[in-house]
Amino acid sequence: MGLEEYICNFAGVIGRKLKALKEEEEARSTKRSSQSLAHLATPFDSIRVADDRVSMWVVILCALILFKILRRIFHRDDAFPDIDSSDSDASFAVAARLEKLYGGKAFVGLRIPDADAGVRQHIDVVLVTKREVMVVAVRNFSGFVEIGGNENWVCTSDKKHRPQSHPDPVLEVSKQVAVIESYLEQRGVPLPKGHVIGQVILPHPNCRPAYSISSQLEVVSFVKWRELKPEPRSGLSNWIKGAVGKSDMQDGFCEKLHFILSTSPMWDRLELRGDRNILGEFVEFKGNKNDMQALRNVKRSKVGRFIVQKPSMLGLGRSRLQVLYFPRDYRGEGASSLECKEIAVKPSTEVLFQQMNSKKAKKFKLSSIVSVTLSG
Repeated sequence: MGLEEYICNFAGVIGRKLKALKEEEEARSTKRSSQSLAHLATPFDSIRVADDRVSMWVVILCALILFKILRRIFHRDDAFPDIDSSDSDASFAVAARLEKLYGGKAFVGLRIPDADAGVRQHIDVVLVTKREVMVVAVRNFSGFVEIGGNENWVCTSDKKHRPQSHPDPVLEVSKQVAVIESYLEQRGVPLPKGHVIGQVILPHPNCRPAYSISSQLEVVSFVKWRELKPEPRSGLSNWIKGAVGKSDMQDGFCEKLHFILSTSPMWDRLELRGDRNILGEFVEFKGNKNDMQALRNVKRSKVGRFIVQKPSMLGLGRSRLQVLYFPRDYRGEGASSLECKEIAVKPSTEVLFQQMNSKKAKKFKLSSIVSVTLSG
């Protein structure tokens, strides 16, 4: 039974109850008027009528509460378009685990300018540790992966019988290493040769790479990824190529790298309920005139991030969403939580967001969103 049927049933029950009470009260009124003064209504009749009215309002109240609960569970207000977030989710999961293993700082979804190609290079993850800068290509392949005749990687999925060809990620990450080195040098932080390394991580448990792939030093298969542990002395794992023999970078130097990468061009991040993340570009809000007026200051030039808070589960009034936004602080790395501001808008308000590598922007209900991080 759908939500609309539940609503119809509730409306029918309440309507029949009200009609029955009205007919009963009219019948009592007619009966009392036809009787003599000696047979006027007793106090028990008034008590019975009051009890019926109380019961009616209890039914209405319970119906409203149950309607709210069912609406939260079954209604599609929080639905978002059929969109694949698995690649972005994998990048954020890899970044979080790398930070946990090595205590460094990971940056996801960078768009570093490539001076030679004249375009921006998308880089999945960049990890900055005290030993090096690690450029990571995350490939969330599922199925058997081998090297094809044109040196591309060919993935044959368990669900898709037709093999899919992908550019060699080892070659791609080596180019990204060169782009990062050039970009950091342009920003005034040249790194010694060998301090920027490239890795390809295959985090999907169903990824089965051929030996010609898994044997490459730059490739971390799921088996290696699952068993990965930092070495106690160096704090780095033995699969990091060239890590041995490097000296630690000074704290001030690491902080400068953090600042450069945190202020570098990157994709916007849309975090949806259900632990889903999408990288792309925030376009605009969609809603009624009053909400658009309230949201006029929530734009890229003024805001670095906004969070959506849902109303209480059993609220019986007209629910509104609380939008907490953080003005940009151009004096440092991000916004201060002390400057958080709050506005209330209708749940029907939407966000127009274009996923990377997509030609068309899609609408997302504001009630389905946890937060949006806007690049500078």
